[in-house]
Amino acid sequence: MDGMHLVRPGPQHLAEYTAALERGWSADNLRGAAAAREELDRIAADPVAFLALMDDPDALGPPVTLPDGTVKPRLPSLRRWMWVDSADGGGFAGSIGLRWAKDGAPLPPHVLGHIGYAVVPWQRRRGYATQALAALLPLARAQGLSSVEITTDPDNTASQRVVTANGGVLVERFDKGAAYGHAPGLRFRIEL
Repeated sequence: MDGMHLVRPGPQHLAEYTAALERGWSADNLRGAAAAREELDRIAADPVAFLALMDDPDALGPPVTLPDGTVKPRLPSLRRWMWVDSADGGGFAGSIGLRWAKDGAPLPPHVLGHIGYAVVPWQRRRGYATQALAALLPLARAQGLSSVEITTDPDNTASQRVVTANGGVLVERFDKGAAYGHAPGLRFRIEL
């Protein structure tokens, strides 16, 4: 039976992660190919530094580029990779990340939520995002968060099912703001 678990990104995982980026996948659902190219460049330049920033509780990583090109300081964050154990070809299945504001402050307006995730197309519809979110929630609690917010596009019913399966409750429909082209969004909250 296939089993998915979260792994802390390490050298033993990097080749499969890089291969997913080269196939056109990106953990950045908004910037897609541009974000994938940036990650590939950082991996090529210094893979050890790239992996070290997957756990970045002090926000030492590079600034974040928003879809409109605006550059903002990075928040404290951590990322885990979804890893599938399977006799017929498991491996890298996706990425999930947690970000938070220092000292329990609210997220800045340009940060749409605490958690973001992306599953590679060839591993979708297997429940991995739902499992990954469930596995990440204890890490959010360990950072002192009492709840997390996750946003989805109104038409992304698959992501909405992932969130609600983990106890998420829709709290508002909102405008994502200028950096995101004023696109509509749905904000869910999961109490920890």
